[in-house]
Amino acid sequence: MRIFWDTNVMLDLLGERTPYYIPAAKIATLADKRELKIIVSALSFATTSFILTKYEGLEKTKNKLRKFKVLAEICELDEQIIEKALSSDFPDFEDSLQYFSALRTECDLVITRNGKDFRKSALPVMTPDEFLNSRKK
Repeated sequence: MRIFWDTNVMLDLLGERTPYYIPAAKIATLADKRELKIIVSALSFATTSFILTKYEGLEKTKNKLRKFKVLAEICELDEQIIEKALSSDFPDFEDSLQYFSALRTECDLVITRNGKDFRKSALPVMTPDEFLNSRKK
């Protein structure tokens, strides 16, 4: 299974943000066990770095990103994705970039805490908790 992580989930994991850290960490563990593949946009690395560096400093942030990179596949952000995002009817440009990155990398679903931002998605959209609960069934 290929799951696309929105930036907020990546931030939850790497920033250890309570109460969202634990579900994100459980999914990361599944990826580490090769039970699924996490895909993130290159944009998420930039945004996560920008935010975490403010709180944790550059070196600590870079180390966290290096470790996460081992678990995740990174989708390049290119002209085609940007063009599709600019032409889409998503209300938020950044979310449209994420969505078209998920489509490009043939993901099965999008994991985000802001499902309302992906109302236009043709892919299933779940929170980390919803995803984990769906695996129990």
